[in-house]
Amino acid sequence: MHDPRTLLLRALLLDWLGQVLILALILSMPAWTGVALGGESLQGQGPWLVFVLLLYPLLGWLFGSYTVLRWRRLALPVLLQRLLITAAVTLMVVAIARWLINPSEAVWLVYRRVQLLWIGALTLWALAVRVGLRRGLLLPEAPRMLLLAQPQELDTVLGAWRRVPQRQRLRPVDAKILAQQLDQTEEPILVALSQAVRQDPGLRPLRASLEMRDPRQVRALSVLSLFEQQQERLPPVLMADTVLAYDDLPWAATFSVQAQLKRMADLLVAAVLLLLTAPFVLLAALLIWLEDRGPVVYAQQRSGWLGRPFTVYKLRTMTVQPANAPARWTQPGDQRITAVGGWLRRVRLDELPQLLNVLNGEMSLIGPRPERPELEEELEQRIPHYRKRHWMRPGLSGWAQVCAPYASSIEDSDLKLSYDLYYLRHFSTWLDLVILLRTVKTVLKAGGR
Repeated sequence: MHDPRTLLLRALLLDWLGQVLILALILSMPAWTGVALGGESLQGQGPWLVFVLLLYPLLGWLFGSYTVLRWRRLALPVLLQRLLITAAVTLMVVAIARWLINPSEAVWLVYRRVQLLWIGALTLWALAVRVGLRRGLLLPEAPRMLLLAQPQELDTVLGAWRRVPQRQRLRPVDAKILAQQLDQTEEPILVALSQAVRQDPGLRPLRASLEMRDPRQVRALSVLSLFEQQQERLPPVLMADTVLAYDDLPWAATFSVQAQLKRMADLLVAAVLLLLTAPFVLLAALLIWLEDRGPVVYAQQRSGWLGRPFTVYKLRTMTVQPANAPARWTQPGDQRITAVGGWLRRVRLDELPQLLNVLNGEMSLIGPRPERPELEEELEQRIPHYRKRHWMRPGLSGWAQVCAPYASSIEDSDLKLSYDLYYLRHFSTWLDLVILLRTVKTVLKAGGR
């Protein structure tokens, strides 16, 4: 089974391999090609070599050529367009860097003819890599995914599965048909067992047969584990009450090293960000005031750790509302959003005052987004396990924020909760770094809501 990060890592390593091979080819080119370097070597080129080796993957990630979750849905012309944009911007950044630094010694690595040949060949290589990954040519054969569930469970499981784009279909299968396929097929099979099937005494022989098979050929796992591995989320509707307990969390212990490190990182990064972004916040505040002469900062009650209310601060992005106005979901194209506020939301500059909440200990840099208490009353009644998102400090950004669209309904909140529950269960420093990088990407692309 090929999870998204495996595909991303495989593409990244293959891109680096391509860069090295193309560089070696350039170094060995004869004089008649017009690119011959006259016996040049890599001596003295070290810093520039590191720069160009890291620049292409970084820009490729920023412009979406590593969007592995949608490779099977992404049209080939769109993929080619993203690779061409990456190539053009790479050439431009290298040229600007060479002009700004103006190295005294000859750095042949950034010669125009070398870069044109290198990036041109690398674009073709990257396209071949991605097409190969899309068609499974550069990876072992992906298993066929089957769902064994009781009839009353099928709609629930399949409905949850289709909430996000997938590379592979999840096909329902009957127990008798599955037993026949196990003996007849040679392709790898992955069988997701629903909770009712795992507890059905009549299906015990089939479950035993699945366990006795070679796991490289036939693998059985729970439906919830399938969602964890393939979609990196935990749908609340599929979770039993015992799946996630507070005592299982890393910060439940009296003294948790991970929790202490997370808090130290919060304080350090929040303080640095406040200093670096202060000029942008002041400029944004001035633009907000000039637009309608209204208040610049917006204060609102939100639910924090264990549901305790606290006041969150944001730069105002909507028209001034009456004090007694009822709480409403923010919809796409909401008419309350001002012109300046729309841009602030796209780059998430409106959230920066919440760094003060992080320093106060009311929030963390990474965690579930705090919600308004008046909206949570209905959410807790309609969505199972909703209260569990309060088991950690709310965050400025989070797994749900970088994986799911902005919540504007009960259904959207249910989807975002599935990512929050996954974060609770799989919290780690590495996952926090992944969220941080994806947040930076959203800011650079102005892809906020």
